Formats: sequence, structure tokens, C-alpha cells
Amino acid sequence: MIKVLVKGYGTIGKRGAWALRRQSDLTLYGVVKRRPDYSAILAVKSGIDVYVPGEEELRAFEESGVRVAGLLDDALGRVDAVVDATPGGVGRKYKGLYVKHGVKAVFQGGEAPDVAQVSFNPLCNYSEALGKDFIRVVSCNTTALLRLICSLNRYFTVDRVRAVIVRRGADPKEVRRGPINAIVLNPPKLPSHHGVDVKTVLPWLDIQTAAFAVPTTLMHTHFIQVFLKEGVTREDVVRVLEGSPRIVLVGAEALGVSSTAELAEVIRDMGRARGDMYELAVWEESVTVIDGREVMLTQSVHQESIVVPENVDALRAALSIEKDGERSINITDTALGLVGGWLLWSS
Repeated sequence: MIKVLVKGYGTIGKRGAWALRRQSDLTLYGVVKRRPDYSAILAVKSGIDVYVPGEEELRAFEESGVRVAGLLDDALGRVDAVVDATPGGVGRKYKGLYVKHGVKAVFQGGEAPDVAQVSFNPLCNYSEALGKDFIRVVSCNTTALLRLICSLNRYFTVDRVRAVIVRRGADPKEVRRGPINAIVLNPPKLPSHHGVDVKTVLPWLDIQTAAFAVPTTLMHTHFIQVFLKEGVTREDVVRVLEGSPRIVLVGAEALGVSSTAELAEVIRDMGRARGDMYELAVWEESVTVIDGREVMLTQSVHQESIVVPENVDALRAALSIEKDGERSINITDTALGLVGGWLLWSS
């Protein structure tokens, strides 16, 4: 079995650890924590081995009575790969240690692209990541954009993309972040970084993006225009999205929902752990085709969880466990219980 260490046990790290424990070809070896807080206690109680970066953290854990399995350096000598889920900029500082121990590493979108050999989305460039030592899974918003663009480009020819991104101000637990009573230009000068990040995966694409941060914690929402080179109908687009992995169509009228708050409630009522929505939600009624070549739609993105399946696929690609991207996606999605097609009407 392939042993994987998760470094950082916050929003992405704890979900990544949960996902790894559900895979048949990957094993969660342990997680790395700096502080003996509630998440460290819960990890130990759930049977996860907790490692710490150094002696100072080890003493803090021992004083608090939270059991430690060992030091980071010890764990790196026993694993095959690391999912680095530390805050942006921190992962780069540990890259040399990963090189020293000869372990593969998957970084997150908060790191600059040059931290890795390839920026990654399995629907777009799985084969490019095969065997790479360092892979960067792009951010939540970029992941959402790429899922849509590459799903459409598989059947049509995408010419250019324009997108307006309405970003959540903070994650639910981040009490010290986010606008309280404002819509923040993010950034004031266009374009936003999201389109630039998409081009680290699809360098050929003409894409421009703008972004705003708003006082919500639940999800991001995008308004997107995709310009195609050939003529299509609305039915063509809906049919493609209906059959694409990691995308669900949300019928607002059928479900009686028309907001991210109501959509989040649907996901919680479905019994999803932490209320996570790994799928990209496309609002079906918003899908519009103008003059056969301009596709407009609105999609919503659960920022806390959408990149988790991509991290699992990145491990398979790096370690060459699975050479076929579609098969890796299917293995991951089946293990995590992802659905496709229409939300609540999916088989």
C-alpha cells in the first residue's frame, strides 16, 4: 500500500485525510500538526497518528497530554508521498525536506506555480502529471473553472472565456477574516489572478476574470461566458454537463432552491460529512446559449472541499499508480460518494 502523510490539518488537510482513509490503493500514514488543539485531539481519537515538525512542538504536545507518534523527519523517512495542506507560502519552505527524503509532494493553490513541476486538474492534464515529483493542485476557484472549461472542451472547441467571480469573504471558522459590510474589489485592477492561474494548466486559453469578495462564508459563485468555435444548442450544453464527472446540475425550480444557503442545506440534509460538496454545482436554469457560440451560466463552488478529489488524483498521477485519468477520477469519486448528472435525481 502507498503511504501518504498529510502535512497541515486545517480546512483542506482534514478533508484530505478523510478522503485518503476511503481509498483502496492509498493509505493515510498520519498527519502533521503544530499545535495540540481540538483538531489534534480529534485526530488522535479517530485513530490517526499525529506527527509534529520539531522538538518544540513535541514538548507542547507532551505538556498538553495529546499523544504524538513522532517527528516529521521520522515520518518522511517512511512514506511515499506528502499532501502539503499548509497555508500558502509555508509548503515551499518544506520542499527541500521532501527532496531530502525522496518523497513526492502535492501542494495547494496557495503556493506559487513554480513550487511544482506542473499545475494540475485531472480533467485537463492528468497525463502531464504522471511520475512528477511535485504537483500543485490549483485553488478552489481555478479548479471550478477548469472543471467546466475542460468538460466543455472535450466535446466542443472552447475559444475564450470571461468570468466574474463572487468570492466568499472567509471560511466559516475564520472569525478574523473577511468583509463585514462591503463588496471588495478583489483586486481593483483587472484581471484577477484566477484566469492567470487557469493558464498555468491551459496556457493556450484566452481567459479574463474579475473577482469580488462578499460577506458570506458558504460558497463562491461564478458568472461565466464561454465562447465556442462551433455552433451548439442549449440542449447540447446541458447534455455534456449532465454526463461530466464532478459536475452536478441544480434545478432551482425543481428543488425549490435559488441560493447558496439553500444549496448548502440540501447538501447537509444529504448527510455529507461536514456539509461538503465536492461537486461543482451548475444552476441549470442559468445555462443560456446565444447565437449558437456563446454559452452563459452560473455555478457555485464549495471552497472548503472542491479540491479534495483532485488531491487524491494528483497522488495517483505522481506515483503512477493509475495511468488513466478517467479511471482515477472514477475510483476517487466512487470512494467519496460523489454524484453526477442532476442533484438528487442522479443514479
